[in-house]
Amino acid sequence: QVQLVESGGGLVQPGGSLTLSCAASGFFFSSHTMRWYRQAPGKEREFLATISKGGERADYQVPVQGRFTVSRDNVKNILYLQMNNLKPEDSAVYICNAPYLDAGLWGQGTQVTVSS
Repeated sequence: QVQLVESGGGLVQPGGSLTLSCAASGFFFSSHTMRWYRQAPGKEREFLATISKGGERADYQVPVQGRFTVSRDNVKNILYLQMNNLKPEDSAVYICNAPYLDAGLWGQGTQVTVSS
C-alpha cells in the first residue's frame, strides 16, 4: 500500500502549538523531497513548506515563516510539521505530499482548528 497518512490535528487556542505527523509507507521515503500543504473551506490548496530528502534544508512560505518547522525521520518514515503561535487563519485541513509518479502522492489530510 503506497500512502501518506496525516495525524495530530485538533482544536487549539490562538497562540498555541500543535505538531502534525505524516506517516509514509509503500515507497522509499528517503528518496523524496516532502511537502506540506493546507486547504481551508472554499479556498485553493496552499503550499506551505518543503524539506529536502535528508532533512538538511527546509523552505517556508511567508504566511508560516518563523512559526512552522518541518522535519523528518527517515528511519521511521515520518514527516512532521511543528506549528507555533497558531492563528485563526491557520485553520485548515493539512495535507502532506511526495513527488511520486505523475500526480504525486497525497495524504487524506488532518483538520486543524484554531479558535478561542
